[in-house]
Amino acid sequence: MAITAAEIEDLIRTGFPNATIQVEGADGVHFQGMVIDESFRGMNRVQQQRAVMATIKSKVDSGEIHALGLTTKAPE
Repeated sequence: MAITAAEIEDLIRTGFPNATIQVEGADGVHFQGMVIDESFRGMNRVQQQRAVMATIKSKVDSGEIHALGLTTKAPE
């Protein structure tokens, strides 16, 4: 069963409950996401993206998510 963008948002929200999160993707395996969270302040982009990817690791490992392009940043 294909995963939805909303389900990915829910998974990310478990790790970043106060974040602004947007995930898009219509084919069920390739997604684009943006996560803006205060916890990213002082982290470089790699650290930010690793933190987000940790919240969806099980779905990536299972193949339910093939690709998630991420934009991450701290709020301005």
